Amino acid sequence: MRQAEKSVGRRLDALNFFLADVRDGLGPYLAIYLLTERKWDEARIGAVMSLAMLAGILAQTPAGALIDRSRAKRGWMAAAAIGVTGACLALPLVDQFPFVAATQVVAHAAGSIFAPGVAALSLGIVGFGAFAGRVGRNEAFNHAGNATAAAIAGISAYFYGPVTVFWLIGAMALASVAATLSIPREAIDDDIARGLAHRDGDEPASPDQPSGYQALLTCRPLLIFAVATVMFHFANAAMLPLVGQKLALVNRNLGTTLMSVCIIAAQIVMIPVAMIVGRNADSWGRKPIFAAALAVLALRGALYPISDNPYWLVSVQLLDGVGAGIFGALFPLVVADLTHGTGHFNVSQGAIATATGVGAALSTGVAGFIVVKAGYDAAFFSLAAIAAIGLGLFAAMMPETKPTAAPYQGRIPNTSNESAARVISAREPAR
Repeated sequence: MRQAEKSVGRRLDALNFFLADVRDGLGPYLAIYLLTERKWDEARIGAVMSLAMLAGILAQTPAGALIDRSRAKRGWMAAAAIGVTGACLALPLVDQFPFVAATQVVAHAAGSIFAPGVAALSLGIVGFGAFAGRVGRNEAFNHAGNATAAAIAGISAYFYGPVTVFWLIGAMALASVAATLSIPREAIDDDIARGLAHRDGDEPASPDQPSGYQALLTCRPLLIFAVATVMFHFANAAMLPLVGQKLALVNRNLGTTLMSVCIIAAQIVMIPVAMIVGRNADSWGRKPIFAAALAVLALRGALYPISDNPYWLVSVQLLDGVGAGIFGALFPLVVADLTHGTGHFNVSQGAIATATGVGAALSTGVAGFIVVKAGYDAAFFSLAAIAAIGLGLFAAMMPETKPTAAPYQGRIPNTSNESAARVISAREPAR
């Protein structure tokens, strides 16, 4: 049995590694491709990226609800990987704004399946007790995959041009589909995967029925966390594309390669950060770790304007590894804390991802506008200020949500019936 568990764990590792380059589609390479190959200005680039992100926003909550309800999670993830890849491979074949935007709209809508899908598979396989460590491991392999793909992209783009990024995504997509389908169907508990608490550890069994959706809207900590993640993504989303554009303007021939160096540097830092967060989130608590991510993000935005030197920009980009590494490993943990026992773990992730998608979409559009009107430095300082405001609000209003916190006011009770409410009350310490 233990050997079988290790085998499934390794397949989850492979899934996260190969899915890394597929989840975000072209990501920051899109800005460089449109700037250097299509000769678009920053405002049009920002508009395309914003439209794509808005499409992802509309798909996030339905995607989470689908993963909660579906018992074919692996199939949906494989189909999404194929959809993202097909849309990205079509981009070199089109030139006009509407068609370029359409390819990215499809890619981002399909990509909304991945985050709740991976989290659901992980929770359904390991359960709540081992979830923190599994999430940290997921993120570590995801970042290792990103670093590897970025290295390959940088080297191949140097010799053959930016178009090689498209073929790399296709190869990674095929590998991610194989890894997804290699996970045994019987290894996944679909009820635990959606956040129901039956048969998990020593906790009392709860009814296998989800609570009402209104419980999500009345949970104050969940709403506060959603606001904090919106501000994090509003401040963070535009930073790397802006850095890529600055690097491309400094040296057009090395723009894609230098972007790959930025991504590799950050991803290498994210690997140990994610592992550390996964191993210590239960003892350190969620709140101080997430506050550190916001603080590092604000510092990063303030440091970029100091110099246009490529070595400086790449060095500052290392801080992205700290902030993003923390966020990736902590986000599903906090949502799991807040929705434990409700059966709405994945739709809650999707709902918050919808809100954060709004912040990310606005980030690239607003930042592009600021660059056109006031320059890159003004854009970076604006993003840093948003992160600092988010830090202040989060520190003042967000409670600790780890399972041993007292009072454990973060969890949403399962209100589907009276017995479910008694189950949750039994788990909570006396106030």
